[in-house]
Amino acid sequence: MALNLGDLTLEELTSYMKSMGEGAFRGKQIFEWISRGAESLDDCTNLSKALREKLGQSAEICLPTVRRKLVSRIDGTVKYLFGLSDGNAIETVVMSYHHGYSVCISSQVGCRMGCTFCASTLGGLVRGLAPNEMTGQIIAVQKDLGIRISNIVIMGIGEPFDNYDNVVKFLKIVNDPAGLGIGWRHITLSTCGLADKICRFSGEGIPINLALSLHAPDDSLRREMMPVAKAYTIAETLAACDEYFEKTGRRVTFEYALSEKNGNPAQAAALVRLLRDRNCHVNLIPVNPVRERDYVRTGKESVAAFAEYLNKNGVNATVRRELGGDISASCGQLRNGEI
Repeated sequence: MALNLGDLTLEELTSYMKSMGEGAFRGKQIFEWISRGAESLDDCTNLSKALREKLGQSAEICLPTVRRKLVSRIDGTVKYLFGLSDGNAIETVVMSYHHGYSVCISSQVGCRMGCTFCASTLGGLVRGLAPNEMTGQIIAVQKDLGIRISNIVIMGIGEPFDNYDNVVKFLKIVNDPAGLGIGWRHITLSTCGLADKICRFSGEGIPINLALSLHAPDDSLRREMMPVAKAYTIAETLAACDEYFEKTGRRVTFEYALSEKNGNPAQAAALVRLLRDRNCHVNLIPVNPVRERDYVRTGKESVAAFAEYLNKNGVNATVRRELGGDISASCGQLRNGEI
């Protein structure tokens, strides 16, 4: 199998070119071409034809291909179903904000976490994505839409820390000033709560924004909603988040998908007791309707009351703005219609 050059950091690509008897600057040239959207080695026009042919014997460059593209008539959100070289498909969503464009990328083909409110996990896990398949989502949407992505959320299909090494490498590639150059503070990673991986990530020196899918104020309900809670208690998971905050200085966001199952006043009070002494933010998300799931979202008044109670009692909370509701923009919905 050919080496995908998009899987290499700038340092690795420079070393690779040296090993082929080429100058180190060739590695930077290729790294820059990949970030600008080269779809093959032939696009790297400042490399000689002889060098491109030489590289082509053992290496390649490729981008995901667009299988479907949906554009919201409500808010302009764009959702892509991308095809990968092995025939699998992933989802990517581009959202417009006042500060620029954000892209929500997938980190795996499918997911094995089994969260009972999520469409992404219905088909189980197929495999993790390689670094080039994660950066490829960003590069492909920039090329297709003629925009520059300013923010990344790793919040699409998959559990990022279940694909730990590839995600860490992707983060280093996407942050490199010679490439996409997206700053740490403009990247958010969402995890369902693999506490040991959160602790490990705390030591990587990558101070991005961390979002934890909490979704319940007690272990009993969380185990019912999220199988991962059978392996890690809320106390263990919050301790890992505390360690992340201590080492990076980055405030953790707690995601809470509101439904009739977890959105009553008593649960709001329990959530306050759990979080009020932490420097954190709660992102309240009215649960998305998924045909195969039985979750019923609470009404707008109940959502507003839940948020108001948290804020009045010392827990910073906001309700997530809903985007792309007319194009199945929620994670997993478009891919599930294709498999």
